[in-house]
Amino acid sequence: MRIGVMLRHYDQHGGGVRVYTRGLLDYLVRHPGGHEYVLFYNNPALLGTYGGRPHVREVYVPSHGSVLLWDQVSLPRALRHAGIDVLFNPKYSLPLTGSYPAAWVCHGLDWYVLPWASRAVDRLSHRFLVPRYAKRAGAVIAVSEVTREHVMHYLRMPPERVITVHTAIDDAFRTPLDAAALDAVRKKYQLPERFVLYSGAVYPPKNFTRMVQAYARVGPARDVSLVIAGGENRFLSAHELGEPTRQGIDRWVNWTGWVDACTLAAFYRMAEALLLPSLFESFGLPIVEAMASSCPVLTSNRYGSQEIAGGAAQLVDPESVDAIAGGLEAILSDGALRAQLIERGQVRSEHFTWAKCGEATLRVLESLGPRN
Repeated sequence: MRIGVMLRHYDQHGGGVRVYTRGLLDYLVRHPGGHEYVLFYNNPALLGTYGGRPHVREVYVPSHGSVLLWDQVSLPRALRHAGIDVLFNPKYSLPLTGSYPAAWVCHGLDWYVLPWASRAVDRLSHRFLVPRYAKRAGAVIAVSEVTREHVMHYLRMPPERVITVHTAIDDAFRTPLDAAALDAVRKKYQLPERFVLYSGAVYPPKNFTRMVQAYARVGPARDVSLVIAGGENRFLSAHELGEPTRQGIDRWVNWTGWVDACTLAAFYRMAEALLLPSLFESFGLPIVEAMASSCPVLTSNRYGSQEIAGGAAQLVDPESVDAIAGGLEAILSDGALRAQLIERGQVRSEHFTWAKCGEATLRVLESLGPRN
């Protein structure tokens, strides 16, 4: 079977969708299952990323400056010459024309659940285009059961066409690091001796302001700093980046910017907790990364955060600064709780592997392809 893969977003901003796309694609091209993959990029510099494999062909499709034009005009033109059997997009969107079966991955419908937390132009796009992508798709892959429920509810898709396939994490997070490696990372990024960690971009569902306010009540008094890995404003949250200054805790906060998986794994290994009390997560990749890295997790008691935590994290009400602060205080002060969270988290993280994700994804695509 010849599988076309839409990779317009391959080199987009850092974050979970990019991690997912690269991790899944790496697995599929290494374990092709007898299939051929045709990879469609909108950046010519990406040609050769997976070169040298007889079952992989890479195609550059110009975007002409428009996402919609790439999806609905340029890509369909390229697809007519590619002879694919199935089209797959690791992110949402599909060409609305064409007779080939297709599937896309839903990484969450926060713009439906929390409409106030998205830009107006995005809400229009999601309201008018995403339901059409759902109708066009032979299958939608949901990254969590919560996401599956949302797809069925908001996009009116029948249950048999929505399949849950949990995402996975890089093996770097499961690899032990010796003291010398950790010390080298600490020195390079000037990390404090004791710290808690926030990992990810900043946008409204991430609840960054309340997280900082809760940390300010607990961390400095315990001589525990806050390290922010990523921390850029994706949208609508430029004002939130100033919350440490408003709280008068700038000297306790270390902004490292985006780091690679191996470096982030070292951050988790040294951190006393991951703070991710989001208002909404469909999956919450840092939750599993931290668990695999023996880092206790504080996260929300709702949506994908609660599902993925699976009883192995300190769950809090994300709308209550008191609750977030209390959860952090418990992790920092209760050694037995901390040890329990680490043990349970390591067990929980073993569920999320690229082998499971890749094989389950391939089964969905094979179900859409031509019957032998």
